[in-house]
Amino acid sequence: MRLFLVSVMLAGVLSICKGQQEKSCNVFPKDLRVEVGSSVELVCQTSCLNNGNIFWTLNNEKISDSLSKTLNSTHTVLSLRNFNQSQATVQCHTSFMDQILGGVTVRTYSKPKNISCLFDYYSSFLSEMDGTPERFTCTWEHEMKSSQTINYTVNISPLKEKCNSQVAKCTIEDGRVSTLFFERELTINVSAKTAAWEVDSENYTFITENIVKIHPPTGIVTMPSSDHLLVEWNTVLGNRICEVKYYKTSESNAQASKYLSIKELKSSAIIKEMESCNNYSILVRCAKENATWSDWSHERTVLTKLNKAHIRPQLWRKVVEQGKHGERKVHLMWKAIPPTCKEVLNYTIKVISYNNTTTTGNYTQTTCGSSSCDVDVDKLEHRIYLTISSNDVVLSESSVYVPAVGEMGLSQVGNIQAKSQDGVIQVSWDKSENPASSYMIDWTYDGVQYYWKESAYTNATLFDLLPSKPYNITVTPLFNDSTGRGMQANLICSSVRVPEIIAVEVVDTLDKSAYVKWSTKSQDPCSHVDTYVVFCESQGRPYLNVTLDGSAVGVWLKDLKPNTQYAVFVEAIGYNGTTMSKSNIFTTNRFDSKIVTTVTVYGGICFFLVLCLGLTCAIQWKKFKEMPVPNPRLSSVGKWVSHGHQKTEGFFRPVTDQIENQVIMDKTQREAGKAFTPVCIGEKPWNGKPMICNSSTNSMPESEHAEWFYENSETQLLPSPEASTVCSFSQSSPYRSQDSVEPFLGAEKPSKSDMGKNQEKTTSKQLYVSLNMFEQSDVR
Repeated sequence: MRLFLVSVMLAGVLSICKGQQEKSCNVFPKDLRVEVGSSVELVCQTSCLNNGNIFWTLNNEKISDSLSKTLNSTHTVLSLRNFNQSQATVQCHTSFMDQILGGVTVRTYSKPKNISCLFDYYSSFLSEMDGTPERFTCTWEHEMKSSQTINYTVNISPLKEKCNSQVAKCTIEDGRVSTLFFERELTINVSAKTAAWEVDSENYTFITENIVKIHPPTGIVTMPSSDHLLVEWNTVLGNRICEVKYYKTSESNAQASKYLSIKELKSSAIIKEMESCNNYSILVRCAKENATWSDWSHERTVLTKLNKAHIRPQLWRKVVEQGKHGERKVHLMWKAIPPTCKEVLNYTIKVISYNNTTTTGNYTQTTCGSSSCDVDVDKLEHRIYLTISSNDVVLSESSVYVPAVGEMGLSQVGNIQAKSQDGVIQVSWDKSENPASSYMIDWTYDGVQYYWKESAYTNATLFDLLPSKPYNITVTPLFNDSTGRGMQANLICSSVRVPEIIAVEVVDTLDKSAYVKWSTKSQDPCSHVDTYVVFCESQGRPYLNVTLDGSAVGVWLKDLKPNTQYAVFVEAIGYNGTTMSKSNIFTTNRFDSKIVTTVTVYGGICFFLVLCLGLTCAIQWKKFKEMPVPNPRLSSVGKWVSHGHQKTEGFFRPVTDQIENQVIMDKTQREAGKAFTPVCIGEKPWNGKPMICNSSTNSMPESEHAEWFYENSETQLLPSPEASTVCSFSQSSPYRSQDSVEPFLGAEKPSKSDMGKNQEKTTSKQLYVSLNMFEQSDVR
């Protein structure tokens, strides 16, 4: 077929080319429609080309050259296998100037497939008795996307009946149904047709009696007993099989459903694998042999009875309180029967004490409730028995061992670990030192309600836990007639969830950063955060976000703008969802507060130092201004004694042997009526030249000078004449009323003998001169 099509196309192309006077280029055939998955072959005529290579594109993507084949210099064939695109554009190109020589749009269609047909009943249950169905329906699949309306025709052979439809389903409900039903086999195909194309499906053959669907069973009756459940339903004449589906009403899902097939021609079934005192849902469906199943019947719910063979209390104990003298309160617990059971049972507790593995002969007996009981025991070891009876008939008996207080050598498990995931806790541990027959695991979240289970392995999985509760888990090894010491795992939460409240606080703000911290509040003790995301917005627009670990409590937000208002909020992400805090508004500083603080501190320190320096200077100046001026009456002029008495020259030079210096007091000057003019004599003044100061006052007699001097002056030895200062006093001096000390310029130089005498005098009487009496302004 394919070669014939190619031959026809080539013949047409060649005939066209021969009939044309000028050369042309194009792609053939045009407007091609092919079945999905079939092969497509296209021909490109290249008569108009003198040079250049040919290549093809599919929806503007280049096709591999291996799919193209050149027949001759003017024709190239493209082969596309398993074409499954609903619509595609194929074009032929030349590499010379990248020209398009021609193109074609290829559309696909598909055949109808997976045809199924069915005879069924719809009016009443009694219509099945005459064996004639009331409806014949065929359905099929057609993967076709078309903008045009598709008309379907169901062709039924050998009767050549037809059923028309515009959807993938067609139903016959008239008298033709009976005619079709009495045929042993039916051959059916479906035709799909549009204005542009038409396609037929494959033929499907059906045996008539195998495509009959009967009514679902009715009148479901359940009769529970202590060890089984009897289910009955109404039947109709004819060979048929049935199936019963049952499941716990509390576990309504496909995995929990169980099925019981009834292949015999019966209308009843007995179900034995059911738990005591539980509500079960029952459904039934039937079918003729090898035919299609009917729909499920209406659901029927039944409560099963107590099966005495199922009573296994699995007794366990927990020491919940211990007194000072070894008295203990033991909490006994066992698997109770469901509260929905209507049977009345009696529970009796018997406590027997042992001393060195020998019974003491004492025991107590107590009647308890249906699931737990508390008993008091002493510090000895005990065995506690639980007896369950009904109408004085013992149905079950079990016991549990309670070791003595401080009993040594009890074996225990090691390295117990627990982890939680998806509301389920998985516990694992190492084997005990002594081989244990099994292990008992008990757990509680409040210390009041206990749960427990027995395991033969070193691991267990705990289900049906309350969400977000902290659980205490204990593992105890069990031996044939005793128990070991229980080992408790670390407190673990069944599940965690994010806190309900997140409080955000902006602690510190700078010009380009801010420190944000947060705290969480939750009513659940098992709140947990996996990740924190801190969002910062400016003017309602996202500015930045930071992702942190769930243990973080604060973060510095950096790269902010100075003097800008921001809104910050925190999102907590946990196992069960997220929690968002309220936004907190803050504004960054205009300047860096650290610089302002530094300048302020250093400025304060400098100001303090300047203030201290000023106060110090002011105090010193005040002291200087308030320094007392000596009384000129108490001053005197004396001679400096040279070192070793070898030099006699000084500030005051001795004139004669009798008188070395002369002091004129106020009184003397006033009497003389002369002004005071100091005279300074020194061989070595400051400038290094001799200096002579003339005096205008008259000299006192030498005898008076000497007499007055020795009687009224206090002598003091001056350190050195070189340290003296030559000063002259003007008439404006405040001490001008004091007589000056005049040197005697005309006196002869004393002899060496006289010098010795004078030295003896001066060594015993030394003079002191205060310079504070002179005004600084009068110093020459």
